[in-house]
Amino acid sequence: MRRRDVITILGTAVAWPLAARAQQPAIPVVGVLNSGTAAPFARMIAAFDQGLSEQGYVVGRNVRTELRWADGQYDRLPELAAELARLPVDVLASPCGDVATVASMAATKTIPIAFMVGRNPVKAGFVARLNRPGGNATGLNILTSELAAKRLELLRDLVPNIRLIGVLVNPNNPNAATDPQDLQDAAATLGLQLSFLQASTPDEITAAFASFAAQKLKAVLVNTDPYYLGRRDQLAELAARHALPAIYSLREHVAAGGLISYGANLIEAYRLLGGSPGGSCAAPNPPRCRSSSRRSTS
Repeated sequence: MRRRDVITILGTAVAWPLAARAQQPAIPVVGVLNSGTAAPFARMIAAFDQGLSEQGYVVGRNVRTELRWADGQYDRLPELAAELARLPVDVLASPCGDVATVASMAATKTIPIAFMVGRNPVKAGFVARLNRPGGNATGLNILTSELAAKRLELLRDLVPNIRLIGVLVNPNNPNAATDPQDLQDAAATLGLQLSFLQASTPDEITAAFASFAAQKLKAVLVNTDPYYLGRRDQLAELAARHALPAIYSLREHVAAGGLISYGANLIEAYRLLGGSPGGSCAAPNPPRCRSSSRRSTS
């Protein structure tokens, strides 16, 4: 399938079933698969709905959304994606990274999929090429992985004479298998060493920061993860308690009291994924889908 065939979430993709069912009163349904928890993502979903409205689709009026949350339990994503495919939905959006996108693509080969991922979608195997994705999926790359080296560089500039940086990763996220190597490669280029700790529960996060402090580390990088976004208040409090400068990929962590972030504007990315024509995959210019959301620092 060419990019033009799945060029929008609502503007075109949902119009297909509408055209086929023109004599029926049914409204299109957009499935949204998220690996996080509903409450911390409320503003993002509101931005997604705004993107739909900018294409003329108002939730509850002429479009319906079906949201499924894994609450940080990544192993639930395949069944949740299959559930949305069985409804069926007219479009399946997976705005929460690689794991949700993998589950969505395994659940359907026919329903248009609009994804948001943090790494090169060609290397990840989500699309064949940036200009001609093929298959039934297209989306946004918010450059989370590509910016890892910059986050380490910012910490090095922020903390004088730093040599060892702590890194917090979620072992439940399959990206934990590849992200450490990417970070190690970036650290080697910058002359830094990394100390990795894993945490996937509130207690483990607390213990990890206590361990970082016991190691007398001078700074911490919190790896990008939807679960950590939901724990942003705890992360900011622990970093302050242990006097550990910490950097994050999303500005929401800074809004919660964190020190600094470098990465995409997640609110804007959700709006673009929802269908805004101002630079997202709703636009007919394929290269925009690679990095259409703005980077922001806090």
